[in-house]
Order: sequence, then structure tokens, then C-alpha cells
Amino acid sequence: MIVSIVSAIIIGAIIGALARLILPGRQNISIGLTLIVGIVAALIGTLIAGALGLTHTRGINWWEHIIQLVLAVLGVLLVVQMQARKTH
Repeated sequence: MIVSIVSAIIIGAIIGALARLILPGRQNISIGLTLIVGIVAALIGTLIAGALGLTHTRGINWWEHIIQLVLAVLGVLLVVQMQARKTH
């Protein structure tokens, strides 16, 4: 259980950072918020991959990571848009 939580934090940090790198322009959100978006995307992505039967692979599960990354990109976009609306 502890290993799963630590893995989710590490993968979430990587996924969140990659999502910000993929998006064009500057995203005005904190590193902490990026980490939270990445962790949530990693957890939801794992659930979706499991529901689709994509979690039983040997080695790196690329489909699971792609789903997580897509969710993180969408999450960062959502947070950026919500913050832009709040400042206007």
C-alpha cells in the first residue's frame, strides 16, 4: 500500500511536469498544483487502464502512462482556465 502511494506521487510528479511541457505557452500554476493534478491524473488513469484490461503487462505499461498523460494535460488545461476566469 505504501509503495503504491509513493509510486503514485512519483509518477504523478513526472506526469504533471510532462503535461506542462507538452502544453504550449506558459501555464501560470504552482508546482504544488501541478503535482496534485499529476497525482490525480495518475490515479484516475490507472483506474481507467484497469477497467479496460490494460494493466496486465510485462515491463512498462505504455497504454496506462499515455492515458495518465492525456488526463494530466486535460487537468492542467482545466486548472489554467479556471484560474484565468478567477482573475478576470
